[in-house]
Amino acid sequence: MKKYLALILGLLLIIPIISLAGCTNEKPNTGGANKVVVIRTVGATFPKYQIEKWIKDYQKVNPNVKIEYQGGGSGYGQEAFLKGLAQIGRTDPPVNKKMWDKFLATGDQPLQFPEIVGAVVVSYNIPEIKDKTLNLTPDVLAEIFMGKIKYWDDPKIKELNPGLNLPHKEIITIHRSDASGTTAIFTTYLSVASNVWPKNKVGKLWPFPGGLAGKGNPGVVAILEKTPYSIAYTELSYAIENNLPVAALKNKAGKFVKPTDETIKAAVAEVKANIPDPTEGYKENLTQLLNAPGENSYPIVAFTHFLIWENKNGKHYSPEEAKAVKDFVRWVLTEGQKPEHLAPGYVGLPESVAKIGLKAVDMVKE
Repeated sequence: MKKYLALILGLLLIIPIISLAGCTNEKPNTGGANKVVVIRTVGATFPKYQIEKWIKDYQKVNPNVKIEYQGGGSGYGQEAFLKGLAQIGRTDPPVNKKMWDKFLATGDQPLQFPEIVGAVVVSYNIPEIKDKTLNLTPDVLAEIFMGKIKYWDDPKIKELNPGLNLPHKEIITIHRSDASGTTAIFTTYLSVASNVWPKNKVGKLWPFPGGLAGKGNPGVVAILEKTPYSIAYTELSYAIENNLPVAALKNKAGKFVKPTDETIKAAVAEVKANIPDPTEGYKENLTQLLNAPGENSYPIVAFTHFLIWENKNGKHYSPEEAKAVKDFVRWVLTEGQKPEHLAPGYVGLPESVAKIGLKAVDMVKE
């Protein structure tokens, strides 16, 4: 009897092991058609709302590709791309030669090209005027952010805004705390359009002491909303999303213009965009869309860019990742430029510019 009991107990112990082994081998991970490929895009927050919309729309028709978005700013995006922490980097200003050489030192070819057109706006929190439009010239705007104009009722501001009740309150400026493409665009614009901003005070890092600082465009907007008598620069989509007032800026033709789809398109139409080959992205000139001619042109308009790898000898992407990167970026540069896929505050690329990005996509090796 004891022998039978031992035999039955042994069989009961063996059967689960066989069953588990059978379950383990029943559906091996062969990387079949249903395998989800994960692609990360990191960097500039300037195109945040546009990237998020593209991801949402793209994944509806491509559920087997998961696109993960992370901000951090243009400087972080370039570093993350260099270190292989993201398959797609994002940067507002073109990468400089020094960073481009670091990319090349990896043994792979970087490719840079515009993804969308956006605008930097000046927003403010002045309880006395609420959402009424504030007129500003490049020189007055520069003096405010340099700390030379200190009060909202300064004669230089009042002269531009005779119908506004501007208070005798100290101006609190807000800038970015991180390495920011939005800062690079804003400071470059001031150096081009104003007569007072120092030509050497441009770049991704804020060049003057004082004021408050926020991380990313979301951080800047959060401070602005809770700080009366403050002024900040941010991307148009953040102003739209958060229902913030924006200034009308005096453009090159001498007209005060607010940022809209029409005034952004007008600026792009006035300028023949000169985009270099994707293999020489560092040669692109950030100033080309800034302070554009034309009576209806908004003056702070810029491209924001994607960074991808040619993927020589499979250096940065697996075959599946390379295919997914190419498919997503190609969709962005074609379907993604159509009105139904654009987020508020952004304007699609001119066809000639989109073709430069499509050339880069074709260069990526799977």
